[in-house]
Amino acid sequence: MGKIRLRDMLFYGYHGVDESEQKRGGTFEVDLEMRVNLSEAVTSDSLQSTVDYAAAYQTVHDCLTGTKYYLLEKLAGHIAKTLLEDFDLESVKVTVRKKHAPVRGVMGDVEVEIERKPEDFKT
Repeated sequence: MGKIRLRDMLFYGYHGVDESEQKRGGTFEVDLEMRVNLSEAVTSDSLQSTVDYAAAYQTVHDCLTGTKYYLLEKLAGHIAKTLLEDFDLESVKVTVRKKHAPVRGVMGDVEVEIERKPEDFKT
């Protein structure tokens, strides 16, 4: 078993409940932690035996820029579901951070983290 992490991926998207977020957009950061069987990759040294992290990055990009969501929870869930459909993963942890959320007061980022397995999406 092993983990592949992609951290601090930065995107511009139009997600949020506030109308200004949907029109002007904002900056989002995404972290992934993908649990995957790496036993073949450590001996074969072949990209076909692991997760192509460039392809995983593109999947996240497409999820974040392709559809507008009100909630970070929905966005994170969409990213997780798509990654589990596209790659042979045991589980995926997705963290989505909204930079400069429209909240009165002094604070850093707003962040949602979810973890999903393939069986979470089977009907």
